[in-house]
Amino acid sequence: MTKSKRVVIAMSGGVDSSVAAALLLQEGYDVIGLMLHLWSDDGIASDNRCCTPESMALARRVAAKLSIPFYVIDAQDIFLHKIVIFFINGYAHGITPNPCLACNQLIRWDFLLKHATALGAELFATGHYARVSVSDQNKFRLLQAKDQAKDQSYVLHILNQSQLSQTLFPLGEYTKDQVRLLAKEFNLPVADREESQDLCFLAGEDYRYFLKRHSNQVVNPGPIISTRGQILGEHQGLAFYTIGQRRRLGFAYHSPLYVVKKDISRNILIVGTKNELEADELEVGDINWISGEMPSSEFLAQIMIRYRAPFIWGKVRPSSPNTAYIKLSKPRADISPGQAAVFYQGEECLGGGIIKK
Repeated sequence: MTKSKRVVIAMSGGVDSSVAAALLLQEGYDVIGLMLHLWSDDGIASDNRCCTPESMALARRVAAKLSIPFYVIDAQDIFLHKIVIFFINGYAHGITPNPCLACNQLIRWDFLLKHATALGAELFATGHYARVSVSDQNKFRLLQAKDQAKDQSYVLHILNQSQLSQTLFPLGEYTKDQVRLLAKEFNLPVADREESQDLCFLAGEDYRYFLKRHSNQVVNPGPIISTRGQILGEHQGLAFYTIGQRRRLGFAYHSPLYVVKKDISRNILIVGTKNELEADELEVGDINWISGEMPSSEFLAQIMIRYRAPFIWGKVRPSSPNTAYIKLSKPRADISPGQAAVFYQGEECLGGGIIKK
């Protein structure tokens, strides 16, 4: 009898990872469940939403129902220093960071993957909605999920060939509705559990309050000026505003104004019209090419400039292995430094990087 491959599934107590575990078991894998105990903020009543006591209890119940081993890994310290502080520092330096990208790169596909390997696992699985395939050249490809409304390839563009070769996405061919039906069929105790869309460590709190508690640097009032130099009001700290923001600017004006720039060196918030906000060129750095190879010339791609944003066509011109310039087919008003620009051709995610300017 051939020994089944061992796979570690990252569990969270939610419906997606629970169904993913059940599907892996159904396919004959030797399944082990691992859950991360992440840092949570002592300043608020709720724990990190990814690992509340309720979530841990549900994950244990699911593992018991499936008769698979289940372990909790303490990741509080690394999560605090690699993700939470990254989030705080990003805002303090005038960008809008996406901590989910850093978490996938540094926590799930590094810290947790190493624990999976230590348990003798050949493969690592999550409940993400995405797919992996192998090309004719034996290159691993990251593809969008069948359910494009739930597709999470954007936050997985940081994966490399080695990581993809070890990764399974059991939910890639299913829709969310089908996953909930499967949870009922498997008689899992999480079938009707709601999912959270917020950053886990904020626990539903406005990020501005979180920043105020954890960084004295962000509370630094300064002038709000128009693109023509007119002083319009006072901001409470550049970290509390995002590019494209229109509401809660703290002053009245006869026509809509938007945050178009943060002048960090002078601590000035610059506002302007929607036309002044829009841009069709951007520079991207820290690029990960999923194939492992930088394209040799400019290419046309569909580009997503923030999670779940609509695709826009653009020309991508690589200037070095980790830098590229992008010319969009039309101006966009939601280009924010710190967010990722991710490149697609058809259903394949080619990679992406962080918007610098």
